[in-house]
Amino acid sequence: MFDRKKIGPCAYEIPQEKGMKVPGLVIASEELLQEQELTESINQVKNVAYLPGIVGYSIAMPDIHWGYGFPIGGVAATDVNHGVISPGGVGYDINCGVRLATAPIDFKKLSENDKQKLIQEIYKNVPSGVGKGHVGKRPISNHEYDELLTMGAKWAIGEGYGFSEDLARMESHGVIFGADPTKISDTAKGRGRIQLGTIGSGNHFVEIGEIEQIFLPGIASDWNIHQGQTYILIHSGSRGLGHQVCQDALDLFIQKKYDLDLPDKQLVAAPFQSKEGQDYFAAMAAAANFAFNNRQKILHEVRDAFYSILKIPHGQISLLYDVCHNIAKIEEHEVHGRMKKLCVHRKGATRAFGPNHPELLESYKKTGQPVLVPGDMGRASYLLAGLGNPLTFSSSCHGAGRARSRIKSLKEWANRDTVEYMREQGVIVKASSPKTIAEEMPDAYKDVDLVVDATEQAGLAKKVARLKPYLVLKG
Repeated sequence: MFDRKKIGPCAYEIPQEKGMKVPGLVIASEELLQEQELTESINQVKNVAYLPGIVGYSIAMPDIHWGYGFPIGGVAATDVNHGVISPGGVGYDINCGVRLATAPIDFKKLSENDKQKLIQEIYKNVPSGVGKGHVGKRPISNHEYDELLTMGAKWAIGEGYGFSEDLARMESHGVIFGADPTKISDTAKGRGRIQLGTIGSGNHFVEIGEIEQIFLPGIASDWNIHQGQTYILIHSGSRGLGHQVCQDALDLFIQKKYDLDLPDKQLVAAPFQSKEGQDYFAAMAAAANFAFNNRQKILHEVRDAFYSILKIPHGQISLLYDVCHNIAKIEEHEVHGRMKKLCVHRKGATRAFGPNHPELLESYKKTGQPVLVPGDMGRASYLLAGLGNPLTFSSSCHGAGRARSRIKSLKEWANRDTVEYMREQGVIVKASSPKTIAEEMPDAYKDVDLVVDATEQAGLAKKVARLKPYLVLKG
């Protein structure tokens, strides 16, 4: 266990030690704190507090687990004039994120035959697995590639992969400004070139299920969702392009010796205003825009599947929201009574703006921003409404968080029929590899109910709906 002081419901302050520029903050219930071995993750929270220019707290969400440099489930805000930007605070899968869409049909009205055909059609349309690309698809030109890296999801929609109204239902309207494709290496561009519209590997997925429970009927009505409705949840990011952008920046920053005053070289961070810091931000923004396009293209393929199998027109599959959970963004927040421009690193954490925030669509200004929290493929996912809590720089949890490593999960499920086990739980799962399913079994994750309860009790976001998965395509 670790030294901590309770400062509010499900909020614990880690004392500031020598070298830490700010205290740590852990959002969690006592049950979550007791449930997991957190020593390595908490040490990472403390290490992040060494970053030059960090303000407020080094923050851990209830889904915290060990990551590269930063813990996954970590948030850190740095002053853009005097602070740094850290690739480890964004992660390798830049703008890994989630989008939620709904269909105009109750899930229980789908026949077993419809369900089987639907997941098979999506499996056919959306490539999944390590390094998989869209073999045989029309290659995009260099000019088109640079356009999509600059324009974000607007490029995909211009190509016919969606509707203009989709843009208003994405974080930052589907584009991170400041992107510069010339700051991305040819290696990075090459890795991503044929991967648009693909899931990738690991915990990425397309999930279809039922809105099982509504907690806030008023907000649910504002968002046009109801109990029993069919939902689609898509989790993917910037694929090989984002991974290479991160690696290129880490290599350069270490070469420049930006890690010398930090307790862990994986935290290596350049001054935000330096050439290296600005170049990384421009490359990261471009990779984030690739990810917005990727999820837009995947949604288009899912819309195709719904039309092919159920004859539901594309326009009736309505995007509710799309959020990033691996990103560094320039935002204004109050620090010691003054508004400051900050670089907010969210790694395995979700932005959660509250009501009346100027960036939000009018319908979301009333309710707060939708926050999407995938759990695991056997239990549940959640839809929340952000509360804009200043303690966490308007951030929330991003998922259930791993409770067991992939290696341990593989050992636990060795020589067992994972597909049949999930079928017995009422879930049809397809994946490019049996190994992926074994790594992603429900017991490899924390209980998302506990994670979301802690998030709500801490005042970061409030529960709107609980989602129950039934059809799952894994990476």
